[in-house]
This record gives sequence, structure tokens and C-alpha cells, in this order.
Amino acid sequence: MLYTVSHSPYHCDLSALLRLATSEDDILLLQDGVIAALKDSESLKLLLNNPASLFVLEDDVIARGLAGQISDNATLISYTHFVDLTLRHQQQLAW
Repeated sequence: MLYTVSHSPYHCDLSALLRLATSEDDILLLQDGVIAALKDSESLKLLLNNPASLFVLEDDVIARGLAGQISDNATLISYTHFVDLTLRHQQQLAW
């Protein structure tokens, strides 16, 4: 499953998402969801303690002026890689 998180971690229930995610899943942070990948944030700690792979849309990081503030433990990706993720997962859940 591909989970896409487009809302700030302050406006969504990441804990509920993380109860569902498994090691076969990918989590993509986009739009305001990229805030969850800020270095040393509580939301990042939750995400990194989950077995799912964590990706962050680089264009949205740049658009929000957060370049250099995103954890190195999150993988920055392009829109092309986003498309690859959607092709890899038959199911997708927007969070």
C-alpha cells in the first residue's frame, strides 16, 4: 500500500496511519505533509519507528522553504519517483 500524507502532522492522526503500515508499504509525505520529516520532530520519530519506507516529495520541501531542514533518514524524491511508487502499489490511501 502507498500511503500519501498531504496534511501537516499537526492536523492529521499519524499514529492511526502507522498502526496500519507494514514493511511492504511506502509512506510519501507531500504538500504540507513534508513538515512531518523535519529533523528532530516528534512526527519524524514516529515515522522512523515504523517498518514502512519513508519518502518526501522534494518539490514540496523546496516550495515551503524547508530545504536543509528535512531529516537525512527520509528519502527525497521527484515527481517521476512518485509515479514509480504509484505503479508499484495497486492500492493507495490518501491521509
